[in-house]
Amino acid sequence: MLDSAFRCGCPDRLRGCRTLPDRDDVIGIPSNSLQPGISQAATRGLSIDSLVAQHYGFIWRVLRGLGLSPTDAEDATQQVFMIAARKLDEIDPDRARSFIYGAALRVANNARRGLRRRREVLGDAPSDETEPESRGPEKMAELVRARQLLARVLDQMPEQHRRMIVLAEIEQLAVPEIAVLEGVPVGTAASRLRVAREKFRGLLTALRDQNPFGEEP
Repeated sequence: MLDSAFRCGCPDRLRGCRTLPDRDDVIGIPSNSLQPGISQAATRGLSIDSLVAQHYGFIWRVLRGLGLSPTDAEDATQQVFMIAARKLDEIDPDRARSFIYGAALRVANNARRGLRRRREVLGDAPSDETEPESRGPEKMAELVRARQLLARVLDQMPEQHRRMIVLAEIEQLAVPEIAVLEGVPVGTAASRLRVAREKFRGLLTALRDQNPFGEEP
């Protein structure tokens, strides 16, 4: 349920959805501003182009899992890669994903604070979810309900456990990979994931009447 409910809409995961923006559109700076021979990162085989190509979809989905709408997630993803572009010389190529993930968490926190203030002024805004026209009406309705349920469950989870679910169940990362991203020992990551899954199952069970895929969590 998590995979089909959440990955749909991600620009690099499904034909028919919005395509990835051009590289300059993603990071908001000209291509010729990061030429080899100037940046120390270039001598280490690290470029903003490679970071965008490898991690754009991952960051976009993480931001979605942290509660941003597709449009807000795209805006926040651009901010993340702008940060990466400015700090390219400081990024260890072996820990590039961890650096970008950490930046995404900070950007997400700032974005959600801004969204809360905006909603207080304007009230709840309509969702900007979109669906490929090729999907049948029943399938589209099912996916919409599944996404709404997933968002409702994740919104009720503590931030730390929410991240565990996104990384393990949506991104399908192994516990050691999660531990690296979160900057914690493997045992700690495993313990947090176990608790997160228990909380998720409990919340999903409580909302089983809204689950379009059946009663079993």
